Order: sequence, then C-alpha cells, then structure tokens
Amino acid sequence: MGNVRTVGVIGAGVMGRGVTTALRQAGFRVVLVDRDEEILERTRARLRDDVRLYAMLAPGSAITADELFAETVFTTNLEDLADVDLVVENATELWTVKRPIYERLGGVCRPGVIIAVNTSAISITRLGALTGRPENVIGMHFMNPVPLKPTVEVIRAHHTSESTVDAAREFLTALGKKSIVVNDSPGFVTNRVMMLTVNEAAFLVHEGVASAADTDRLFVECFGHTMGPLETADLIGLDTVLLSIEVLYDEFKDSKYRPCPLLTKLVDAGLHGRKSGQGFFNYESAKRG
Repeated sequence: MGNVRTVGVIGAGVMGRGVTTALRQAGFRVVLVDRDEEILERTRARLRDDVRLYAMLAPGSAITADELFAETVFTTNLEDLADVDLVVENATELWTVKRPIYERLGGVCRPGVIIAVNTSAISITRLGALTGRPENVIGMHFMNPVPLKPTVEVIRAHHTSESTVDAAREFLTALGKKSIVVNDSPGFVTNRVMMLTVNEAAFLVHEGVASAADTDRLFVECFGHTMGPLETADLIGLDTVLLSIEVLYDEFKDSKYRPCPLLTKLVDAGLHGRKSGQGFFNYESAKRG
C-alpha cells in the first residue's frame, strides 16, 4: 500500500510486539499504544529479546533493537494515532476491552484510514459498527510469531468496502505477507477449527486418554504437523486460547465449544504457556536462558 508509511499498533502484548517487529523489518514507522508506561517499559525489554531470537531464526530479515526503536514511538495516548496511515489493533480478546477502543478510534483516525482488527474470534462486523466508519474496518488475523509466519487471514466484515480489502492486501504484500480473504464469522476459518482442536486435545489429557506429550507426538509424527495442538496452544497463550473458546461458545451456543476444565484450571493457575514459563509443557529453562 504505497501511501502507508506509519502504522499504529494498539496493544503491546505478544501479538503487538510481533506486529511491531514485522512492521519495522519491512521499513514502516510504528506508533505503539498501550494503557500504561509500566507495560511499555516491559515491552521495550521484551522486544530486545524478540529481535535477538528472530536474528537467529531468520537472519536475513532481522533488524537490531536499536533499528527497531529508532522509528517506534511508545505512547499511552490513543490520540497519538491521529496521523497514522493504518491501524492494527491487538488488544486483549475481551469485548469489554476492545469496545471502548473502537468507540474512540473512529474519531481519532483520519478519514479513510484502515482499522485492522487482529483478533482470534470477536466479530469484525460488531467492532466496525462502533467506529461510525465500518467500511474502513477489516480483520487482519496475524499468526504467532508474526515475523516468521508468511500468511495472514483477512476477514471481510459486513460493511467492509472492496477498496478496503484491496488496500489491506496491498499493505500486507508490502509487509512481505500473503493473504487469504474470508467472510466474517466467529473464529473465522483458522480459529473456528484450531480452537476446537486444541480444546478437544485438552479434554484427552483431562480424561487421561493420553499425556500432553503423546497427544502432540501423534499430530507431529502421524500428520507431519510442525508442532502439536497443545504446544501450539502454549505458544498462542492459554489465556488467549480460553478467551477465544469462550467467544465461540457464546456466539454459537453449541456445547462442542465448552471449555475444557483442565484448560480453565491452567489459566486460573497463571500457567499461560511459553510467556509464563509453563502451560501444558514446561518452558522454565528456556525462559531463564
């Protein structure tokens, strides 16, 4: 998208950091927004760790932390997005968190600026309606880790204009990503299937049918998956997985999406996967390293 130079990123969690890193690697300027300075200070430290990791995993495209920070503005003020050319929102997967953001974004951003929703399951149509400019709102479901994943699931909401779809895909091409466009539905394609798979795998462990390790091995060794569903859940974050499953359960009113008690227990215990050091698997040694 030729006229996009500066991108606003809302949310400095795992996905927000990944989007920020990918944007800077592609040469975009970034305005990164989160709710308080303490979060942003932790984000700076974690971004330094992230770029070191990506330098090892993908040395050809990686940048240094100094290069990343050189054209990234860290702010707690949503109004600092007034001059950005595109927004990618990555806030927590809760309607109560996202709703006030979208109620303000329509008035903050310049006319015609695309507002991209990076969500796992929440309705793009519903969020777009809050902005007063739903034709400019589109889903951009990035996969984790963002700098290493080549394809983005793009979601066309009820009011999303074709020009917004075209411009969003052009932007993603400039970001070095392929895109696949689907229509708005809870969980879209990827998470409607993936979260159900993760939840059912958690039930298998919960019921004692198989261990987490053996469950994942079957998917890796029998189907050739890069990682099993439970390790994938740990990578996503079990708290995010649980919120996504709860959204699917609420939206479809279908018992097949009822959250596994083991998943709920792990989240309640603060065992959220890689980011906390433990989930279905233990990552403490890697975290200390």
